[in-house]
Amino acid sequence: MSQWSQVQQLEIKFLEQVDQFYDDNFPMEVRHLLAQWIESQDWEAASNNEPMATILLQNLLIQLDEQLDRVSQEKNLLLIHNLKRIRKLLQGKYHGNPMHIAVIISNCLREERRILAAASMPVQGPLEKQLQNSVVSERQRNVEHKVSAIKNSAQMTEQDIKYLEDLQEEFDFRYKTIQSLEQGDKNSVLMKQEMVMLQEMLNTLDYKRKEVLSKMAQVINESDVLMNNMLLEELLDWKRRQQIACIGGPLHSGLDQLQNCFTLLAESLFQIRRQLEKLDELLTKLTYDGDPILLQRPHLLERVNFLLYNLFRSSFVIERQPCMPTHPQRPMVLKTLIQFTVKLRLLIKLPELNYQIRVKATIDKNVSTVSNRRFVLCGTHVKAMNMDESANGSLSVEFRHLQPKEMKSSAGSKGNEGPQMVTEELHSISFETQVSLYGLTIDLETSSLPVVMISNVSQLPNAWASIIWYNLLSKDSQNLGFFNNPPTATLSQLLEVLSWQFSSYVGRGLNSEQLNMLAEKLIGQQISYTDYQLSWAKFCKEHLPGKSFTFWVWLEAILDLIKKHILPLWIDGYIMGFVSKEKERVLLRDKMPGTFLLRFSESNLGGITFTWVDQSENGEVRFHSVEPYNKGRLTALPFADILRDYKVILADNVPENPLKYLYPDIPKDKAFGKYYSCQPNEVSRPTEGGVKGYVPAVFIPISKISSSHVSKCLCCAERTPESHSN
Repeated sequence: MSQWSQVQQLEIKFLEQVDQFYDDNFPMEVRHLLAQWIESQDWEAASNNEPMATILLQNLLIQLDEQLDRVSQEKNLLLIHNLKRIRKLLQGKYHGNPMHIAVIISNCLREERRILAAASMPVQGPLEKQLQNSVVSERQRNVEHKVSAIKNSAQMTEQDIKYLEDLQEEFDFRYKTIQSLEQGDKNSVLMKQEMVMLQEMLNTLDYKRKEVLSKMAQVINESDVLMNNMLLEELLDWKRRQQIACIGGPLHSGLDQLQNCFTLLAESLFQIRRQLEKLDELLTKLTYDGDPILLQRPHLLERVNFLLYNLFRSSFVIERQPCMPTHPQRPMVLKTLIQFTVKLRLLIKLPELNYQIRVKATIDKNVSTVSNRRFVLCGTHVKAMNMDESANGSLSVEFRHLQPKEMKSSAGSKGNEGPQMVTEELHSISFETQVSLYGLTIDLETSSLPVVMISNVSQLPNAWASIIWYNLLSKDSQNLGFFNNPPTATLSQLLEVLSWQFSSYVGRGLNSEQLNMLAEKLIGQQISYTDYQLSWAKFCKEHLPGKSFTFWVWLEAILDLIKKHILPLWIDGYIMGFVSKEKERVLLRDKMPGTFLLRFSESNLGGITFTWVDQSENGEVRFHSVEPYNKGRLTALPFADILRDYKVILADNVPENPLKYLYPDIPKDKAFGKYYSCQPNEVSRPTEGGVKGYVPAVFIPISKISSSHVSKCLCCAERTPESHSN
């Protein structure tokens, strides 16, 4: 069953989540019509490979053309219209930046997998509940409503200014007319009436000036409250969601909505600022004792400028955190002399700023790190923000050719010499620029989330563990001394994040039974795991009891094994994986002989084994576990073929395959048949003439069961096709 078919069978509350991340950037119609083709492409690799992304985009358009031909024959007018529009939209959006659609589709597929994993869980984890809090959604709607109201108020004030300007021109005309009259005419009754009229007009002017200033003050007050009490809080929430998404959590969204709010608010404040400048012009033409413009305008202008300064400074954000293209699912882990990418956006999108803002990247600027190592950034570290490179037209800049280089230390030290490991050293990449607009000059600066610098890929697993721990427990983007005294994590939170590692990296999260096994692995059997506080050392630094490796190294090796060797079997849910030896015996005890399950080795790094149940002649239940297969063996022979061809020699009997049913009762070939590399009878037979002089051979995994009923894998024996028996 395709991933999209599984998505369509979800409950409505999960379908609503799916609906949120399909829009004009990647319409759901395309996902639906091309489901199998989309799922068969490597969008993740294409997101960092422009030639590959270009080919995939071209093939996507070809696929849409084929769909158009099909629906044209069916004369489905509405679908024909929509497909033509979508094809034109996609070609226009991504022709100049094909990697962007690869990123979008990769993210959508990943988020689908996460939602499917969440749907299989009995309850949502605490972090995901927090992120989907209905109060947050309500605040988002309130922010959008209030921004629109402020924009309308600023527009109304514009009309009041125009009325005030017309009123003052009329007053000015009448006043100058009186001034131009002869002295005798000024004493006439008519003229005295005109003077009374002028006084009334002046009173009206004074009232209108006070009214306009009062309305401006109200708009400024509302803008202040909105920005500081709601909009910046929304931005902080988005940054937190970004942190969680970086470590495998729900895909973060909402930046486009924030950009719309920031932009509208900036436009409103600039409009008020222009109105205050207009009042200054009116002031130079007419003033009087107690003039409200003279008294109130300087303070209002100061407040508007202050709000604009803060709004711009808050709007300069990291849209996509630093990440090596070679490891797209391990952001914020950077290797020396390897390029990484990072994308920034200014949430105030004004056409006047296009190509006018040059951003400079630096590393560890004005920051005291806990590391003895120092780095510089090589490559293009100054670029201009523009609206042309992003498919959604945002004002952004993407650095694609930066690479960190370690500076030689005069003392000759390498890394931190204290108790802290190199992979616990946190560094910060900073970006600075300056905005000059409408007479304002504003310095902007922002920083990435802390990154870990490695010099060898063997350090990547522990570096990624540091990134997980930091972003799970800290909201401070500049706490570079975090690992001087790392806080503990609630086990329930950590287990949720561990499930995300599987859903984001290998396409299927963990269920409650699997998570319980991991909890036992970490802290032993407990009555309740809910409030247990786990230390950083327990997670990543202390060896498991009786083992030569840590919990995290063990888990990371399993992730690597799944990704490289058994991914389809894992995604389809045929690998139970995390089950203890004791639990597997309970599960298999009452099952039919030949029932087996697949689990990850607890004693070997990156190993997978299978255990089956049978009965002795006297009816005794027996369990057999084969020696774990590691990546070396699985590179030579696919795991599905091992399950198909596995044989057991019992005493001097003929070898036979003991594996009949995948737990609980699925016939083996029904479960794994589609993964077999070829059917046994399809192995090429020797040519009649014996041209090469060799007989074709296949590998057969064989075990010999001793009297103690313990299976031990002896070898992968070669055999000719003629001797093959299934």
